[in-house]
Amino acid sequence: MPKSKFVDFKAVKAAITMEQVLEHYGLLDKFKRSGDSLNGPCPIHKGNNPTQFRVSTAKNVWNCFSECKHGGNVLDFIAEMDDVSILVAANKAIEWFRLNPEEMSASSEQEAGETGEAPKASDAVRPKPAARSAPVQENGAPNKPLQFRLDKLERQHPYLIKDRGLTLETIVDFGVGYCDKGMMADRIAIPINNVEGKVVAYAGRFPGEVSEENPKYKLPPGFKKSLEVYNLDRAIKESGPLVIVEGFFGCMKLHQFGCRKVVALMGSTMSATQEELIRKHTDRNSQVIVMLDEDEAGRAGSEDIAVRLSKFVFVTIHAFDKDGQQPENMSAEEVKQMLGGVS
Repeated sequence: MPKSKFVDFKAVKAAITMEQVLEHYGLLDKFKRSGDSLNGPCPIHKGNNPTQFRVSTAKNVWNCFSECKHGGNVLDFIAEMDDVSILVAANKAIEWFRLNPEEMSASSEQEAGETGEAPKASDAVRPKPAARSAPVQENGAPNKPLQFRLDKLERQHPYLIKDRGLTLETIVDFGVGYCDKGMMADRIAIPINNVEGKVVAYAGRFPGEVSEENPKYKLPPGFKKSLEVYNLDRAIKESGPLVIVEGFFGCMKLHQFGCRKVVALMGSTMSATQEELIRKHTDRNSQVIVMLDEDEAGRAGSEDIAVRLSKFVFVTIHAFDKDGQQPENMSAEEVKQMLGGVS
């Protein structure tokens, strides 16, 4: 008689990270990294204080020092966010991140056999049998290519030309433009391609004063930016060092100034999937320049990225002279000097 399947809480908690869960909820960009901590407003009680909620990436736990006055692990966080039981939270995690319950169960049983200890009752619950799922893949299934294109965009919008200093050639090259209808209405639509060059989403940048009603960026529901590296599909065809920046416009501006092998992480952190994409398209002879924004989050992100990528490529961090500077603030001459200084 086959063994009944169960949810091994311990295995599920070990298989996912708080960073992945925050990314799933679209919250990661609201947090600032400091060492092995992520700090930000509490998403559970919808707080505003940027230091009231802390995540320890080393211990994979969280804590709210404000209204919640407690913390927990990744499953506790999902349970709190969705107001469900731990069992439901575990099953949600299995579905979102495509975990394989059977493999996790086998691993847990093997570990118990090696240690001579049986799994604790608190680490497992036996629900109805579930269908076999695919192996672990960060943040679930890949982003699906869109079946449409936003072609009727206003390319010569003042925000792009005057505010961002982009030439019409660069604007057309990246396919960006002002959208006047649909989900991205009243925003600058920015197509995001996967590594195969297929459009998987449009990001919408609000061109006016940012507010709660009009946030800086808008992404379509279900899109997981941690699975993509912006402009990688074109950068891998270029020669020279790979330059990594945070944002879309920093990428466009460097490209405009002749730095063609440039990509953007769409944030100050690098996901495991983004790391793997970069690793696949570089080798031991490759050079990488990490050029994130000159602020606390950017500096912390740069150090983390450099440590991780230096295992398989030569990495340097570009530090700006003044706090708050960003890649898009560089002049054409500064970009030229930067590239000329890399042998």
